[in-house]
Amino acid sequence: MSLRTFVGRKSMVFLCASTLLFASAAPALAAEKKPAVQVELAKQASSAVLMDAATGTVLFEKNSHEKLPPASVTKVMTMLLIMEAVDSGKVKWDDKINTSEYAASMGGSQIFLQPGEQMTLEEMLKGIAIASGNDAAVAVAEHIAGSEEGFVQLMNDRAKELGCTETNFSNVNGLPTENHYTSAHDLALMSRELVKHERVTQYTGAYQDYLRKDSEKPFWLVNTNKLVRFYSGMDGIKTGFTGEAKYCLSASAKRDGFRVIAVVMGEPTSPVRNSEVSQLMDYAFANYKSEVLFQKGQEVQQVEIDKGDTPKLALLAGDTVGILMKKGTKKEEYQSEIIVNEIQAPVKKGQVVGSIVIKQGGNEIAKTDLVAAADCGEAGMWTLFKRTVKSWFTFGG
Repeated sequence: MSLRTFVGRKSMVFLCASTLLFASAAPALAAEKKPAVQVELAKQASSAVLMDAATGTVLFEKNSHEKLPPASVTKVMTMLLIMEAVDSGKVKWDDKINTSEYAASMGGSQIFLQPGEQMTLEEMLKGIAIASGNDAAVAVAEHIAGSEEGFVQLMNDRAKELGCTETNFSNVNGLPTENHYTSAHDLALMSRELVKHERVTQYTGAYQDYLRKDSEKPFWLVNTNKLVRFYSGMDGIKTGFTGEAKYCLSASAKRDGFRVIAVVMGEPTSPVRNSEVSQLMDYAFANYKSEVLFQKGQEVQQVEIDKGDTPKLALLAGDTVGILMKKGTKKEEYQSEIIVNEIQAPVKKGQVVGSIVIKQGGNEIAKTDLVAAADCGEAGMWTLFKRTVKSWFTFGG
């Protein structure tokens, strides 16, 4: 492996070339790639898509952009906003969530919350992820956004940010209502974002659990996605069924570091749904391999900031990046370019300061932002003076 440094007027480029045996890629660039060979899968589904979670590369699709009712697979977005609210500090896992009369009135799949009953956020998430609790979904939505309507707006806003152009949500749980639709492709994008929060698979991948465990009336949760028990590597994500939507599923499975998302919509029965998702997964694991080069949030390098109040600033990968490769193909050479723009203080945490570019044969195949790990203000005169004096002694030694 060689390392070369290029210094330009607007950026510094660190080029690292090596022969790689593995795969993954940046989300936006890889998301619309099509498989080299079309195969006959998901025969009875109205629509389907098979996607590499690390890269967004589409391995198989069938009517994947058709707008359809998603039923309870809607809760993929509900759970994503919950995970992001926790990460941002807006809510905590041990927060007590109150059940309103409206939340308790939800029909369909539920954990039978009573008006005024309280559970922790973690318990509510279990009820949503494992038992598909419509009542729990509304209760949490009201806690985070003040109302279901407010939370629905957050769902639609986040969908747009993820590039979901075939989606509009009207509620948080997927119960039949007007103007509530999405596509298999959009659900895969949401699911891909959700599984970046590794903790969520502790719940979506659990076959069973309990709520009110220490009470007189414990509630046994059994996962609506039976594949988490019977398919190797399956750890989620969400099933759905209504008379209009039929049987739907957004599934996630991981083997040897290679995670795959499979979405089917409009399946005629639950057994057919499970069988066709299993076939999609089998196809992916039999024909492809993937390994991440840079994880989202991973420190890539540190750089000196001229006149910054800290001498060095860590730079992080803005998203997961790498390459996807079909099994049985010849080893090829890929290059990773770390491009750092000219950076001057002040710098804000999360500010884009460069990029990571993956190339194959000189062609760019993947790219993600390089972002600042922390704030970096402008240094005062005394700090700069001390830094200069220190450099004299360092040089003299």
